[in-house]
Order: sequence, then C-alpha cells, then structure tokens
Amino acid sequence: MAAAVAIRTSSGSSGGLEKHMDSTGKYVRYTAEQVEALEKVYAVCPKPSSMRRQQLIRENPILSNIEPKQIKVWFQNRRCREKQRKESSRLQAVNRKLTALNKLLMEENERLQKQVAQLVHENTYMKQQLQNVSLANDTSCESVVTTPQNPLRDASNPAGLLSIAEETLTEFLSKATGTAVDWVQMPGMKPGPDSIGIVAISQTCSGVAARACGLVSLEPTKVAEILKDRPSWFRDCRSLEVFTMFPAGNGGTIELVYMQMYAPTTLAPARDLWTLRYTTNLEDGSLVVCERSLRGSGGGPSAASAHQFARAEMFPSGLLIRPCDGGGSIVHIVDHLNLEPWSVPEVLRPLYESSKVLAQKMTAAALRHIRQIAQEMSGEMVYPLGRQPAVLRTFSQKLSRGFNDAINSFVDDGWSVMGCDGVEDVVVTTNPMKKTNSNANPANAVTMPDGVVCAKASMLLQNVPPALLVRFLREHRSEWADYNIDAYSASSLKAGSAFFPGLRSTRFSGSQTIMHLAHTVENEELLEVVRLEGQALTQDEAILSRDIHLLQLCSGIDENAAGSCVQLVFAPIDELFPDDAPLLPSGFRVIPLDCRPDGLNSNRTLDLASSLEVGSAVNRTGGEASPSDYSLRSVLTIAFQFPYEFHLQESVAGMARQYVRNIVSAVQRVSMALAPSQLGLSSSNKLLAGSPEAVTLARWICQSYNCHLGLDLLRSTEESGESLLKMLWDHPDAILCCSLKMQPVFTFANQAGLDMLETTLVALQDITLEKIFDEPGRAALCSDFSKLMEQGYSYLPGGVCLSGMGRSVSYEQAVAWKVMDLENNLHCLAICFMNWSFV
Repeated sequence: MAAAVAIRTSSGSSGGLEKHMDSTGKYVRYTAEQVEALEKVYAVCPKPSSMRRQQLIRENPILSNIEPKQIKVWFQNRRCREKQRKESSRLQAVNRKLTALNKLLMEENERLQKQVAQLVHENTYMKQQLQNVSLANDTSCESVVTTPQNPLRDASNPAGLLSIAEETLTEFLSKATGTAVDWVQMPGMKPGPDSIGIVAISQTCSGVAARACGLVSLEPTKVAEILKDRPSWFRDCRSLEVFTMFPAGNGGTIELVYMQMYAPTTLAPARDLWTLRYTTNLEDGSLVVCERSLRGSGGGPSAASAHQFARAEMFPSGLLIRPCDGGGSIVHIVDHLNLEPWSVPEVLRPLYESSKVLAQKMTAAALRHIRQIAQEMSGEMVYPLGRQPAVLRTFSQKLSRGFNDAINSFVDDGWSVMGCDGVEDVVVTTNPMKKTNSNANPANAVTMPDGVVCAKASMLLQNVPPALLVRFLREHRSEWADYNIDAYSASSLKAGSAFFPGLRSTRFSGSQTIMHLAHTVENEELLEVVRLEGQALTQDEAILSRDIHLLQLCSGIDENAAGSCVQLVFAPIDELFPDDAPLLPSGFRVIPLDCRPDGLNSNRTLDLASSLEVGSAVNRTGGEASPSDYSLRSVLTIAFQFPYEFHLQESVAGMARQYVRNIVSAVQRVSMALAPSQLGLSSSNKLLAGSPEAVTLARWICQSYNCHLGLDLLRSTEESGESLLKMLWDHPDAILCCSLKMQPVFTFANQAGLDMLETTLVALQDITLEKIFDEPGRAALCSDFSKLMEQGYSYLPGGVCLSGMGRSVSYEQAVAWKVMDLENNLHCLAICFMNWSFV
C-alpha cells in the first residue's frame, strides 16, 4: 500500500478527515478504495456501533490495517462535515431570501418616498386652490385612477386590442410599483421574514383595490401559470373561459376571458367579468400578466343564466413577476375591481365596498397559494395517511366548490326551486343527477341516487364573534346536529339509494374524533376527518358499525388567520375515501360585515353557561351593552344537501326544510349565549337563571371544604345565595365536580374550570375524570382514593392533565374532597386545581 507522508495535523481538522497513523506514528492519507468503502457504510449507517465498526474491518480486508478507534474518528469527522455542509446550504438559502426581501423592502421604501413627495406636492397645490371655490373639491389622486376607460375600439381588430393592452400595462405598472393608488398597509399584517409578504389596500380611489408583493421559490413562468388558473386557487371563482387568444406581435399574447364568480350568500347575486388579459415580458426580464374589463361592443358571451349574474368591472390589474438571483421570484399582485355594491342589499354593501375584504379573499389568497405550492414542491410539507398534497388540495377545492354550488344553485347546473310551505325562511332547491358517476375504471363506478335536495337559509347575527361561533359548531356537533340525518346521507351515498322511510334510529354516543389531514401555510384552512360514534339500539345491530365519517374543511377559526369569512364545510365519506370519492358538502359560512372591536377576544372560552337552557326567556334588553360597545354584525349562511330517489323527493324535501329550521333555532340559541352583550349580565345570574340548584351546590361545595379541611374555600364566609355562587364562579382556581358513577364524569365547573378544560357547561358531561389525568396523575388519584373516602379529602401532587381539546395543562397542586348534602349523604366529588396554566 502506497503511503504518502503528510504534515502532522489534528484528527478534527479538515486535513485529518482522510488520514490515519502508520507504524511510525505519522499520519498518512486514506486510499481512494478505503474512503469508498467507508462512504458506502456511511450512506447506510452514519453512526455505526463498536461492533459494527469491527464487523466492517472484518468484511473489508482493505481496512484491516486501520484501528477501530481511527474508524470511529473518521465517522465523527464525516458527520461533522455533513452537518457543516447542510448548515452552510441552509444559511446560503436564508441569505438569498433575505437579500431578495431586502431588495423588495428597499423598492417599497423608494415607492413610499415618491408617494410622500407626491402628497406633499398635492397638499401645496390644494392650499393654493382653496381660494378658488370651483376647484375646492378637486382630488388629484382620483383624477389619476378614475380616468374613464376608452370604449372597446373593435373586438375583431387586433391592433385596437393591442392598443388597449399597452394602455392596461402602463396603468397596471403605475399601480404595482408607482404611486397611481394611495396604498396603506393592510391592518393586522406586518411585513417580515416570516410573513407571506407585504399586503396593502387602497385608501382613496374608485372601486376597491388591493396590492401584495412577496418572495416565492418558483420560477416566473411557473408562478404565472398557477395564478392564471384562477379556479384552482380563488375559491369564489366558478369558471374561467378563454374565448380568443392571439399573439401580440411583441412576444406576448392577448386573451379575451370570461369569468364567473360565486355569490358568498343567498342574499346577493353572483358576479361575472368580461376582460382582456395581456401577457408579455419586459426589458428587464420581468414577466407581466395584466388584465382589465372590456366595454362597448365587446359585452361578453350571453349565457342562458345571465340573469343570475351582475356584471362587475375590473380596472387595470395583474401580476408583475421578477426573477431573483439564485432562483425564485418576486411577485407583485394588484387587484382593482368595481363590484357594483348598489346591486346588493344595503346590509351587505360593506362586503363589496371594502378593499380589506378583496385583499383577504383574492390578493393575499393568491400569494398564499403560490407559497403553498412552493413548499409542497420542495418537500417541506409532509401529510399523513400517505396522501399527496395535490390530492388533499383537490379535496378542499371539491368541498368549497360543492358548498358554493349549493348556496348559488345555478339554473344552468340543473337546480330549480321547489314550492315552499308558506314560510320563506328556508329555500329548498332540487337538482336531478345522473345515475352513475363517470369513472375511468368501471369496476370502481359509484352509483348515485336520483337527485339532490338542498335546504338553505341566511340570517343576520348581531354581536357574535364568527370564529367563536364556528369553533363551537365544530367542537360540539351533538348540540345542533341529528346523528340519524347524518347517517341517512352517509348510507345513501355509500349504498347508492336512499333508505329514508326505513332508516333505523341510532343513538349518538356524543363522542366525535377529529383527525387532522392537512393545513395551509398559515393554518387559515384545515382539512380533517371527523368520526362520529353511534350506538345501536338493539343487540342484533350491535355487531354492525354505526360510525359515520365526515371530510371536513374549516376556515378562519385559527386566532391568527386573516380571512374574509369563517366557515365549516363537511361531507359524508367512506372510511377509506378514494381520491375520486363523490362529495355532497353541507355546512355554515359566517361573513363579518364590520371589523371586530379591539376589546373583543374571539378566542375566549366557549362558555354557554346556561343561557342555552333559558333561550328567549332571558330579557336581553335589560342587560344588553350599547351597540357602540359591540358593533359586530355578520351574515350566517347555512346550506345542507341530501340525496334522494324520485319517489322520495317530497319526503326528503320536507325533512330537509324542517332540519335546517331546527339548525337555525339551535344556532340562534348558541349565538345568544356567545354574544358579548351577555357579558353585561353577571355570570352568576346567568347560571342561576338556567340552573336554580347551582346556588345549593355552591353552598354544599364550600361547606364540605370547610368541614373536611378546616379552611375556607372562598375569601369570605358571610356570603350566601347568588353572591356565594358568583364568588365560586369567579374563583381563580379551577373547581370541578364529578359524579360517583363507575366512570365518573364532570357535572359542574366554575369559569376557571371551563377555561382549563376548554369546554362549556353543556358539553362538560362528555368529559370523564379519567380522561383528563395523565398516567402519574391517575396513579396518584387511585392510591389516595381510599384515603379520600375515609377522611373526606386528599391532596394531590402537582402534575400535568389534559383539556377537552387535548392540550396539556400543568398545575402546582390539587385537592379533592367529598361534597355532602344537608342530610350528610355523599353527593359528588370536588377537585380544585391550583395555579394551572397551559403548557
């Protein structure tokens, strides 16, 4: 073996990575064959054990003259070098991102400086013009933006269209990088390395406008390809059709595009757009896709369902995509629309006059979508159950599209309105369907029922935080849903026929399991599978599975999510749900009409107290806060779809109408309890109104604590009645009462207890005592149980328990005691968790 003598270096240096010592004590280089043998092992096992290293020497004679200790050093150095390489690569990627972001911020700063200079100039000009009354109302900003569009010169004349395209390009660039629109930062969205980018909205211009710019790790052509396909990411887009496309003569293309947009509620018509789209490259290598509405002789296609649409207008808008050094793109997105707010009821006009809503629904959504695609392509997002990201995204789109179709019920899709029963609170529509769903594989063909009935309704909510309401509907399905109706829809789609008259009753166990599937970049949208556990009423049916599986899409329920609406959409599915599974979505959509007041916390505990029990019996006028304190209005839209066979159409329609009415009543009761105006009433009064025995229970809890421990639970022993209940309810420590059944369940909790368990008094009985303790906590409770029953109380050491939503809660100490009634009979057990907090 040839050995080249080298300068002595330490084994941890770069020169010692491929060297070992010979018999003379000098370092010599590893041969290429030895390095190759070691690299092969490293690829399989980067950290071999001592036995594995010895085995390596035995299996490779070429390594026989190397000591196992030197082999160990080689692997250590090799791991260190690999770690340095990965860290260097990561830092280079971060540096490229920060460099591009810095460039973007510098350009934004330069644009803002120009805007400031222009505003200063306009301010000086306006001061001079104040002496002239006729010019006092002149606003230069609007004179720039609201320049009347030239009518379409000739739709069949490419030269005329090219002229319009060039004008559109100029106006779009003046908005994307110039000062044609007075942009202000989007409220609640701060630019930074971890944000999606810079989002701005218009301040003074005709229509509504929004602008976003950010960095994505995709090439410009890929970004343009994704964003031009609006139906794939814009959830309000029903269809987009390119009618004409021809080259512009300068390397670009001109397209005539017709787009239809869904209406967000049943109270407004849908929108459509007839636009010219111009794609071209700039001299600096940037790619531009700009668009504007066509008017005049080019009025767009005349569809049979045109009466269902109101024609919206798009001012010059589009994409400016610039390549970055080292890969990726800087993307500027501008959307500028006139959504014809006069065509909707007055209460809905804020949705059509708000640039913030446009930014949330369209502009920021586009930036998030391409960022999502980039992360999926880079392998940063890993989803469970072996599903590909594109498949899961398709499921989300199918749920959204199916729900929007149900809300809009377009005539050209086959929907027609059924006769009502004289009360028009719920609209019922029907849509016949084909018997067999098309499928490439006949063996997997899905047999569908004869048609679908949709019952839908919209209502105005006052002072109800939308995210709070939808979170409650998601977490406590048993409070509003009928398990047998869910079972009917699930069995009809699975079996291909509707068994409505003969559907056997099944009791809902009250247990639902939510399994996470996927989420978007900022958790503004969640895809999950819900399993509802059913219990058969007879022993003969006990062997059959009564569980129901729902594919569910939640939007806007995360406290950090920025969106224009909050919704919960679900559809029954088979347990395995193939990628081409048919979906029949139903659900809720809540759209805020006003901004949430700063004093309201939409993430507060879902505590219904007992307002659900009193319903309309509570006098809301007495304790209601002033409208100025809680100015929060929203529109709730409910739509539920049910399959049917022709001979059951009327029966299913009647069932659907009544079911949605029941849901509306349940939501109204929930909304009353969640409304911030209820905070004007004392919690103890609410609890007392719905549960008169609560005062008695509070007295028993305090008296038993004093009797067993010789201490006062509350700071004052002179209180009684409602004041005692209020003090117990507001106690800072979590106080819980559980039953004495074989499986103890909680029957009462104060406000801190409900906060700790993340539940409500209504859903409290779904939580068992065993469920909240971890293994050490259960062991401590079981070991002290006999002591507890003998002396009446027991102290439990600090530890960790689980909330009803599965979150870890730590507590310093807990004390349990027996609660005795007036006749000294054991009524229940009480537990007080001291100094608890979420981990």
